[in-house]
Amino acid sequence: MRAEALDPVLLRTFVSVADLGSFTAAAAAEGYTQSAVSRQIAALEDVCGVELFARGARGVRPTPAGESLLPHARGLLDRLADTARALDGLRRLDTGTLRLGAFPTANAALVPRALARFRARHPGVRPTLREGMTERLLPMLEAGELDIAVVSTHKHPSIAADDLVTLADDALLVALPSTHRLAARPRVALADLADEPWIVADNPEAVATMRARCESAGFVPETPLRAAEWISKLGLVAEGFGVALVPALAATAVARDGVVLRGVAPDQPRRTVYAAVGRHARRSPAVTAFLTDLRDVAEELRP
Repeated sequence: MRAEALDPVLLRTFVSVADLGSFTAAAAAEGYTQSAVSRQIAALEDVCGVELFARGARGVRPTPAGESLLPHARGLLDRLADTARALDGLRRLDTGTLRLGAFPTANAALVPRALARFRARHPGVRPTLREGMTERLLPMLEAGELDIAVVSTHKHPSIAADDLVTLADDALLVALPSTHRLAARPRVALADLADEPWIVADNPEAVATMRARCESAGFVPETPLRAAEWISKLGLVAEGFGVALVPALAATAVARDGVVLRGVAPDQPRRTVYAAVGRHARRSPAVTAFLTDLRDVAEELRP
C-alpha cells in the first residue's frame, strides 16, 4: 500500500467515527451526511484491505485492525495540523528567515535602519546578511542563496536581473578636508580637484570607475592611496592626504570631524540603487514586508 493513498480527509472521518462510536454522530460533527461518512469509511477500508469497524445495532466500534490504525491516524493528523500551523506562522511572519545581501555602503545606514523596522514588526523572523559587491550578490541571488539583494549601478551602467525594485537615485558627493581651499563651496567641480590625490578602494573595478568619472571631467586622477573601508578613506581625507567620492546614501553614517561633503558641479555623478528579488522569493511574505521598509527608509535618506 502506498502512503499517499491514506487520504487525510478519510483518516479524520475514521478518527471521528472511532471517537463517537457512530456514523450519525461523526456526520454531524464533521458536517457530512451519514451516507457520505459511510462512503468515506468504505473507501478507507478498501485502501487498507481490512474492515476497520464492526457494525452493530448500538453503533460501531473499531476492529483490531481499526484499533491498530487509530494511533497512527491520530499522529498523522496531528503532524498535518502542526504543518499547517507552521505554514500559517510563515505567512503571518511569526517565524521564518530573511536572507539578505547588500553592498557595503548600503550597510552603512539603509539596510540597518530597514532591518530595525522589520524586526520591530516581525521579531520572530531571523534575518541573515551577506555583504558583497553587486557582481558577487547577483549570482548568489540567482543560485537561491539569497532572497533579496540591495545592489547598485556604481560599477555597471545597467544590471541584468529580474524583479528589480528602484530604491534610490544616489548622488555621489566629494569628501574634502574641512581646511581645504574649496571647502566653503556648496558644490565643487571635479576639474577643480584635478591636482589632488584621490583615495579609492584597492581593486581594479573601483580604480577604473574613478578614472572614468575623472576623465569625463577632463583629467586623469592620481590614486596613490588605496583604502577599502570608509573609516580609512575619510581618516585620510581628514588629515589632508587627498579627496574621495562618497555616496549620499552613506553620508550620515560615515560623517566625521575634519571632513566636509560637497555636491559635484555641474553634473553630479549618480548611481541607481535597487532591491533585486530572487525568483524563488517573489511571493515570500518576509521579502514583501522588508521591501516596504527598504522603500520607506530610502525615501527618508533622500537628501
